[in-house]
Amino acid sequence: MNYESGTISINTENIFPIIKKWLYSEKDIFIRELVSNGSDAISKLKKLVAIGEAEIGSDEKYYIKVVLDKEKKTIQIMDNGIGMTADEVKKYINQIAFSGVKDFVEKYKDKTDEAQIIGHFGLGFYSAFMVSSKVQIDSLSYVKDAEAVRWVSTGGIEYEMDRSDRIERGTTITLYIAEDSEEFLEPYKLREVLVKYFSFLPYEVFFEDANAVKEDKDEENKKPEEPKPINDTNPLWLKNPKDCTEEEYKDFYTKVFFDFNEPLFWIHLNMDYPFNLKGILYFPKLRNEMDNFEGQIKLFYNQVFVADNIKEVIPEFLMLLKGTIDCPDLPLNVSRSFLQNDGYVNKISNHITKKVADKLTSLFEKERENYNRYWDDINPFVKFGCIKERKFYDRVKDIIIFKTIDGEYVTLKDYLEKNKEKHENKVFYVSDENQQAQYIKMFRDNDLNAVVLTSPIDNHFIQFMEMNEKDIKFLRIDSDLSDSMRDDDAKLDENLLKETTEKLEKVFKENLGNDKLKIKVEALKVATVPGMILLSEQARRFQEMSRMYGGLNFGGLEGEEVTLVLNSNNSLIKSILEIKDKEDKKEDLKLICEHIYDLSRMSHKQLEPEAMTRFIERSNLMLSRFASEN
Repeated sequence: MNYESGTISINTENIFPIIKKWLYSEKDIFIRELVSNGSDAISKLKKLVAIGEAEIGSDEKYYIKVVLDKEKKTIQIMDNGIGMTADEVKKYINQIAFSGVKDFVEKYKDKTDEAQIIGHFGLGFYSAFMVSSKVQIDSLSYVKDAEAVRWVSTGGIEYEMDRSDRIERGTTITLYIAEDSEEFLEPYKLREVLVKYFSFLPYEVFFEDANAVKEDKDEENKKPEEPKPINDTNPLWLKNPKDCTEEEYKDFYTKVFFDFNEPLFWIHLNMDYPFNLKGILYFPKLRNEMDNFEGQIKLFYNQVFVADNIKEVIPEFLMLLKGTIDCPDLPLNVSRSFLQNDGYVNKISNHITKKVADKLTSLFEKERENYNRYWDDINPFVKFGCIKERKFYDRVKDIIIFKTIDGEYVTLKDYLEKNKEKHENKVFYVSDENQQAQYIKMFRDNDLNAVVLTSPIDNHFIQFMEMNEKDIKFLRIDSDLSDSMRDDDAKLDENLLKETTEKLEKVFKENLGNDKLKIKVEALKVATVPGMILLSEQARRFQEMSRMYGGLNFGGLEGEEVTLVLNSNNSLIKSILEIKDKEDKKEDLKLICEHIYDLSRMSHKQLEPEAMTRFIERSNLMLSRFASEN
């Protein structure tokens, strides 16, 4: 071809500053764009070969090579794909995909919201000017007898075209790195970017440090190493799930996420219709650390990494998982970090949600023992998913299980059925097995059962369940007495109960110095318990809400609205009634009342430091007296 120079036909002089400033959210994206273009060039050539419109050697291997020369301050991206003729360079480079650039500039020159930039302008190649003071293209088309062409631009709208000395089919793009982007001349940095975006590109990608190669050649008798690609061209998600072994899934998980804790299980997504979607979602161990756990869903587009955790595609609750999703049908914009066509994306999101629910249902129905074993780890995820996605809840509500204080795993339906004669439509639960040990013992002694809800999300989840299961009420184990705990044979008649309550109320209020304390007398089957604290479920939830919102007062509650239940079947409570009027027993009476009250409070929650100090001092005093009397 003859030498040619001219102006790129974009009808404006400020396209490059706008590209550099607004087009991409991350500067390293120029590497993704240029290497992706090389991959596209190879794919186009393969298609032409497949339909018989191009001929290449049967043993030829496709590749993309990125060569760094820090001394020359250049980065070269090479491929052996379809290549371009001079006319194609003019068409695809100079005209910038025919049209739209002027509209682009007018629309976005004053914008700061990168999410608004859409992808019909065809500007991927021009990301090169984000980091370059000069860009050079050398290309040789696959077309027989084609002439190699060179295109050079120094970052303005002028360009030069001439013959190139390239002799192999394909394209080389040479970037002369500008001063403000010299961090990409560091080998570790450039390699890191390549690995980030192209760990699974379908064609082998090689990275070469030209200066390191020169140093190796200077060393005598050093045998050159065979270059190795930085990528795996056939990632596990592309394989048929039937052909994948458990070990392969675990190895892939470790390799991608650098997590050496084995995942619990995984879901292999493999869909061709109505959209192309492949991937693997892993369930890591969550336990009750959901607040501190960050999942990672890597989104790929034709095996090129796009971004982590794109919320438009991945439902929020799935962000607790780890995985890779490759969806070539995603309507990505030019920056590939934002999405268009909400309806289409919603279908993809709904499909992923459905597959997760189906997997959990399958485990519940076919591997119940494993499902029970996983539950302690996955229940925060399932509960969060139910709260966030109604469709997910509708799919999994029948397979939500609860661990009981006896270590069994039961569905809500199972629990209610087993306890309907004792407390119909009530679900008693434990939030702290150690703190509420006395209440748990009372439940067991009375052949009652409760479920264990210790995850930070459980407070929200039980309220969610009550809204969606209208007849069900969740009650913490220390919020109410079940009828099964009461001893009907020892129950006081109405008049005696009233009289006993008044006497005990007076004694405890006087000795505790608390006029507001609520006292209730019950005949409990467990005679060894003198007293216990009850706090209504509603009051406790209001208190927790108040603490959550910085101490705001909800519903007019002040302090702790608690009830001290005294057991009329207990010998210590009976003795209080006997000695309450004896002058020489006043000091003992005060110690006993304070001790019963503190013991009841300790079973309910931890004592404050001052109260604990008094409890210990009082315990020592009572033990000393007991020792001296004996």
